[in-house]
Amino acid sequence: MGIAILVVSLLAFLAVRMPIGFAMSISSFLYILYQGRYPLTLIPQRFATGMESFPLLAVPFFILAGQMMNQTGVTTRIFSFANALVGHIKGGLAHVNILASVIFAGMSGTANADVAGLGTIEIKAMVERGYDPAFSAAVTAASSVIGPIIPPSVMLVIYAVITEVSVGRLFLGGILPGLIIAAALMLMVYFFQSDHDVPIQPRASLGEVGRSLKEAALPLLAPVIILGGIFAGVVTPTEAGVIAIVYATVLGFIYKEMDLRVLWEVFVESVKSTAVVMFIIFSASIFGWLVVRENIPQLVSRIILSFTTNPAVVLLLINVFLLILGTLMESVAILVIVAPVLAPMAVSLGIDLVHLGVVVVFNLLIGFITPPVGIGLFVVSDIAEVPVSKVIKATVPFLIPLLIVLVIITYVPATVTFLPNLIYGS
Repeated sequence: MGIAILVVSLLAFLAVRMPIGFAMSISSFLYILYQGRYPLTLIPQRFATGMESFPLLAVPFFILAGQMMNQTGVTTRIFSFANALVGHIKGGLAHVNILASVIFAGMSGTANADVAGLGTIEIKAMVERGYDPAFSAAVTAASSVIGPIIPPSVMLVIYAVITEVSVGRLFLGGILPGLIIAAALMLMVYFFQSDHDVPIQPRASLGEVGRSLKEAALPLLAPVIILGGIFAGVVTPTEAGVIAIVYATVLGFIYKEMDLRVLWEVFVESVKSTAVVMFIIFSASIFGWLVVRENIPQLVSRIILSFTTNPAVVLLLINVFLLILGTLMESVAILVIVAPVLAPMAVSLGIDLVHLGVVVVFNLLIGFITPPVGIGLFVVSDIAEVPVSKVIKATVPFLIPLLIVLVIITYVPATVTFLPNLIYGS
């Protein structure tokens, strides 16, 4: 009965569109009242315990760093450099859109930062060149999923904290999958997007490429400094977040695009975004604790393993479950709920937790652009000033390469584990 109250109340609250943080907190409160075994003071105690994590400090740092990059001229310079490199290929600015997301991913840890920062520039440029606004919005939404896969990544940090996996290994594990996603999206654009109704951009000369590289040189150093510091063992991921903020601030003053007003706006937006993410995490700390106390992870494992003990089939079931769940809930909320449940089962089946983490996070990011809840769809719809229905229709074809890549990284673990094992050892 206790499990029923905990789970059913959560589903009921979600059904009436209650924010996930409140839904988990109130469900936990009702469960504690019913059971009578735990004092109500357990809730604030678990909230406080949820905050006692040094790696978790990286979340607000990378959110702030992403916001600052968007306000300091970094995104404009990245877009110009990507345009000089691949703008002449069939489907031109769509390729630029994807490549810019790859570069920006090495500086910001969220898909929202990619959409809000690069998305505004990318969609405007594509529409001005004659691209269909809905297609422009769709490419932007699809390429935004690269951001949290290529490190640094807020979602990978959250997964690492929940499952007690090395953040460094997870960051390394996301590099190859991120590049594979970009390649798949660019192939999709090249072979399936007609360029008959848009101008073909001439190839940039070496001089133009050189000038754009010079303009983007300092921004391009950001991922080298951030990731190089982490992988060389000089700084922790948390400390790298602070370095990213300092570097973004310096760039803002160098480019003369940072002042007290802009700085204040950046801080306000970052605080809002951080508050939402952290409240979900803190609410999940009490909810997850109760889930573990009720042996729900073991129960789920027994149910699944009663059907099959084949790791390949289990991974298929996990993917299908998360793809469905991703259409209904926000990705961070799903992550903090399912990670404690899936991790023990994965360990029992010999599934590498770093591999599982990248698979789960990428799966949930597909939900970021999948209706009806896909937040990314609504953001790009607002930027492009196109009805959401048209954006959804234009985005659906891009789900095909994303799902193909999901299958690849699920069943070819080396795409995730090769770099971590190479650097840190198996």
